[in-house]
Amino acid sequence: MKKILLLSDTHGHLDNKIIKYAKWADEVWHAGDVGDVGVLKIIEKYSILKGVYGNIDDSKVRRIFPKNQFFKCENISVFITHIGGYPGKYPDEIYKILVKNKPDLFICGHSHILKIINDKKLSLLHINPGAAGLDGFHNKRTIVKFEVNQNKIKNLFVIELGKRSKINVSDQ
Repeated sequence: MKKILLLSDTHGHLDNKIIKYAKWADEVWHAGDVGDVGVLKIIEKYSILKGVYGNIDDSKVRRIFPKNQFFKCENISVFITHIGGYPGKYPDEIYKILVKNKPDLFICGHSHILKIINDKKLSLLHINPGAAGLDGFHNKRTIVKFEVNQNKIKNLFVIELGKRSKINVSDQ
């Protein structure tokens, strides 16, 4: 069993709650728009880190993370990208990747809108964890935590972070 923390769109900001859950997690998965490589350095102090770069990320983040990432977690195949749409509204490029690779779990960010949808047509679970950062139009900052046990996702929870508890990544 692996404990996973899923986040996106940090835009250079971390919250003490995120750090708390990073310590809880076996792995942290970031769905892009990291915003500052310092965010990654802090998370890596506490957990294994996987992720992708987003459209606001600079060359430092792009040297660490790819645009798309495919991997297995236990017996679940995972595909992460930053701009991925959602069931019924996937961009053509993403739809083709999903049909070809048939992941069990598809993760993206970008929209700042939390979505957890069972895509019955493609037989996958789609998760957009919303935005964990302070920048954007979202009202609530969110992250998602869950456990992967063999071929099942269990104990999935949305965590609302609120709008406070900002820390500067350079202070860590």
